[in-house]
Amino acid sequence: MSDKKKKSLLSWIFRFAGQKKPMYVLSIFFAVLCVACAIMPYIMIAQIVRQLLGGIRDINLYIKECGIVAVFWAGNAIFHMISTTLSHIATFNVLGNIRKSLCDKLARLPLGSVLDMPSGTLKNILIERIDSMETTLAHILPEWTSNLLLPVVMFVYLFTLDWRMGLASLITLPIGLVSSCFMMINMQERFNYAIEKTKVLNDTAVEYINGIEVIKAFGKSKASYEKFTKAAKEGSDCYVEWMRDCIWPFTIAFVIAPSTLLAILPIGGLFFLKGTLTAVDFITIIILSMSIIQPLLTVYSYHDDIAKAGVIFGEVGGIMDMPELDRPAFDAAVPEDNSITLKDVRFSYKKDTSDCEFSIENSVSSRSERQILHGINLSLPAGSYTALVGPSGSGKSTVARLIASLWDVDSGSVEIGGVNIKNLSLEEYNRRVAYVSQDNFLFDMSVRENIRLGKRDASDAEVEEIARKSGCYDFIMSLENGFDTIVGGSGAHLSGGERQRIAIARAMMKDAPIVILDEATAYTDPENEAIIQQSVARLVKGKTLIVIAHRLSTVADADKIVVIKDGQIDSQGTHEELLKKGGLYKDMWEAHISARDSV
Repeated sequence: MSDKKKKSLLSWIFRFAGQKKPMYVLSIFFAVLCVACAIMPYIMIAQIVRQLLGGIRDINLYIKECGIVAVFWAGNAIFHMISTTLSHIATFNVLGNIRKSLCDKLARLPLGSVLDMPSGTLKNILIERIDSMETTLAHILPEWTSNLLLPVVMFVYLFTLDWRMGLASLITLPIGLVSSCFMMINMQERFNYAIEKTKVLNDTAVEYINGIEVIKAFGKSKASYEKFTKAAKEGSDCYVEWMRDCIWPFTIAFVIAPSTLLAILPIGGLFFLKGTLTAVDFITIIILSMSIIQPLLTVYSYHDDIAKAGVIFGEVGGIMDMPELDRPAFDAAVPEDNSITLKDVRFSYKKDTSDCEFSIENSVSSRSERQILHGINLSLPAGSYTALVGPSGSGKSTVARLIASLWDVDSGSVEIGGVNIKNLSLEEYNRRVAYVSQDNFLFDMSVRENIRLGKRDASDAEVEEIARKSGCYDFIMSLENGFDTIVGGSGAHLSGGERQRIAIARAMMKDAPIVILDEATAYTDPENEAIIQQSVARLVKGKTLIVIAHRLSTVADADKIVVIKDGQIDSQGTHEELLKKGGLYKDMWEAHISARDSV
């Protein structure tokens, strides 16, 4: 386990607190003042009782002392409000920083590492589980401090009045502790099991929702729903069984332990009858003893919350410890141009299943440990147009993703302008490369803002101009609100072809010198595909363009066509050269022409 996972809860809190650390310190300070104001009313009431038993009948004195008690109670409420307000502000800052750190981390991870984590698990950690720590983090420092300090101070005060009664006030505490020990039996195993079942439920729910279209289309709703209901039942049963086993020790601990009068009254009464304890001290002790145990139980009640926060921070630490793409913070060298060179590139999709159980539908486990590329050597001149073609599963998309720096090669190197991409910062590399895949993601905002992601400071006029140049202006204007149309989550309000066209416009807006189109027009009809290709051809003029396509007719005019088969380069050349050579490319071309003509 890494050092980060071993950190204490306070270490995690102060790590992510940032500039709000002083707020936690001030929160504790006001919590201490809150405790002082909570203690003083008991002491004042005990003093009033002493005075009454002593025969003092000064009504003005009692009014004054009752006023002081009221001031202390008000102070307790005010200081508690200030303390918790400060701790909540600091806590929301902590939760925000945790989420920002995780998102930044995910951006630095290889794409494969992110794909290996089910979206349900990531969403659960980033949203629900981190959010669930709000109450714990906001209350743990001020309230844990105050509830621990209050009984300690009161016990010391009781001990000064009569050490025997001070010890008597703690007699019920061991009963609560013993009962708590029964609650602790197999607690860690139970807790881990409950967390695992919750993860399974969350992943199954996300899988069910995301696959609802396929489930309905193939009539698998009953089987799929049974899988979800089974996960839901197991998720609830683990908590029900846990609480059923703990209900009696919990009840005993939280009912008997704070009942200090069970010991104070008979023992104090015996001492009073023997004359070793005065009536004044006896009454004072009765009043003060009632404030000792309950705060300790409150402190103990945070145990589950602290354990839960520890597990969540462990999950956060697990992600934060994952190996990142091997990139420097600053460029170690400057590329001479935008040429691309692959030297003896070998790559395997790896997957670590030691800590998690993922369904095969949600992971790349079917590709685990299988080498995809076997020594690829390829040179793409700056400003050239290269097409990567080959059978499905041949490795052409993997080559594109390695060039796009979504993964790191196992061995060999990918170079831009003679510089290994591992010597370029991610910021510089992202500036140089625009990548568009067939599975394009649009954010739930307007078409205009989705295109503007390619260039944050682009004006509305620039967005509309790039849409015209990309050949998608007319279809955007046909939408209900034109460029201000909200596309929905993942672009759900648009068709697959429309999403791709907007994604291409976004990539063109980026104006990167290297453009990679990985089946970027796969969902587009032939008529619009021709328009997009003509538009893209104009926009990428002078840029290094890499296109992956199954429809060979769309890349026949490429400067170079690279045929990939079984993770190796089968052949390369122009369309005419490859047809003359025969072999795989010619077979693919003839099959393509035959299929096109038969339509």
